[in-house]
Amino acid sequence: QVKLVESGGALVQPGGSLRLSCAASGFGFRNYAMEWYRQAPGKQREFVARISSGGSMAYVSFVKGRFTISRDNDKNTLYLQMNNLKPEDTAVYYCHRDPGDYWGQGAQVTVSS
Repeated sequence: QVKLVESGGALVQPGGSLRLSCAASGFGFRNYAMEWYRQAPGKQREFVARISSGGSMAYVSFVKGRFTISRDNDKNTLYLQMNNLKPEDTAVYYCHRDPGDYWGQGAQVTVSS
């Protein structure tokens, strides 16, 4: 079955960097678009970034220039490189396969001094 497992979440200071990973299994990873979403406490889950099967990338405006989505089809892994992190980036980050209602368990990112 489809399985998505995020890792790499941590506590980081403002201005710091993190790289999240999402290990995928149970489907032809290279054939699907993949996305990152996040959910902050008390807020709805929101779109962060998307990468198509062909490698085209899209970002929500407030992470452009700071976050980079990428994928390694040989390793069936999705990545999110996050630089210049801000306290408002604090959230649980989820990877998602598009199409379909497939989500990982989430990775907690906390940006605080």
